[in-house]
Amino acid sequence: MKIDWKRKLTSRKFWAAMIAFVTALLFAFGVGESDVTKVTGVIMAGATAIAYIIGEGMVDAKSTNIKPQTNPEIIYDDDEYEDEEGDCDDE
Repeated sequence: MKIDWKRKLTSRKFWAAMIAFVTALLFAFGVGESDVTKVTGVIMAGATAIAYIIGEGMVDAKSTNIKPQTNPEIIYDDDEYEDEEGDCDDE
């Protein structure tokens, strides 16, 4: 089973579980309450930034609908090279 990290990192449930786990570990190792609060705040700030960046990237990718060309062609506009008589300037 492959983990969809984009979806996982934008999940509020995932970040809530991470905070609960880290908070429990910090309390288990005797870290003070004010330090636990600071660590929790840092995790939430980082989670918010990560979720926003990934979410906006996904929205931008869907809104452009640009498909890469496997064999691009150069297309010239012939009207750009014609003079008043309809002849090309490069002749």
